Amino acid sequence: MLAVTAAGASADDPLSVLEVGERPRPDVPDGWARVRVRAAALNQHDLWSLRGVGLRADRLPMTLGCDAAGVDDEGREVVVHAVVSDPDWRDDETLDPRRTLLSELHQGTFADEVVVPRRNLVPKPAGLSFEQAACLPTAWLTAYRMLLTQSGAAPGSTVLVQGAGGGVATAAIAIGRAAGYRVWVTSRDEAKRARAVELGADQAFETGARLPDRVDAVLETVGEATWEHSLKALRPGGTVVVSGATSGSRAVTELNRVFFLQLRVVGSTMGTRAELERLVRFCETTGTRPVVDSVLPMASAREGFEKLLAGDVFGKVVLTRP
Repeated sequence: MLAVTAAGASADDPLSVLEVGERPRPDVPDGWARVRVRAAALNQHDLWSLRGVGLRADRLPMTLGCDAAGVDDEGREVVVHAVVSDPDWRDDETLDPRRTLLSELHQGTFADEVVVPRRNLVPKPAGLSFEQAACLPTAWLTAYRMLLTQSGAAPGSTVLVQGAGGGVATAAIAIGRAAGYRVWVTSRDEAKRARAVELGADQAFETGARLPDRVDAVLETVGEATWEHSLKALRPGGTVVVSGATSGSRAVTELNRVFFLQLRVVGSTMGTRAELERLVRFCETTGTRPVVDSVLPMASAREGFEKLLAGDVFGKVVLTRP
């Protein structure tokens, strides 16, 4: 079968270890299910894997990809939940210390077929295309959990999204708009600020700009480059939810601001299967749809990785199989 794999690790030149070629079909253990992949979406996680972050050398070559939508062996259209927890874990699976994401321990979704625990399958509604559904399990689920589970901000609140063009950021704008939040965004790129407003953001500002007012919550995925601004943007008692640090993770925190203004700093990682089910229903009932930057055949995966590495995307890059 065709698969997109990490054949090695290179921190400086991640695409040098990216391979697209034939791989053996996976076996299906008891309690697991085979999904014929129709669409799969790229994430920053895939680039980190090529750099060797979270992917041990003894697990190479590894099929990349966390996100997928496709058809199982019983002919059902499904969305794949990417978090694989211990079979005996019964709590929030993102809190399982033994959890992994697809493409870390188990082969990922950038292939003709992927095998996952049967409990990781969520029915895909007919109103969502395979390309749209494939965008939901990582970036969109992350944004959904950040905003609706972790932020503590009710609809009608003002939420600042740092970095307007990424997959999580565009998801947060669309979800926030549909759920009744006032969404502000930042970006260094004027064109991305304009597109964010078209998507539903109330206002867009240059990165680090002084805002008209303090916000109730900040959704932070950029990290070091925007962290100080995120804390300064919060009203007293506000919350910053952080799920990533694409610009670096060694940000300096002004602790007296945190305790004096009683700010909350909340970490957030991915989401649960139950949250993915709710997200799918949310998209179905509100008409909200993921922003797809581009759709490429899986055989042209390198082109998609080049776009992601260059930051030349707004929304999600999706790979498809017939």
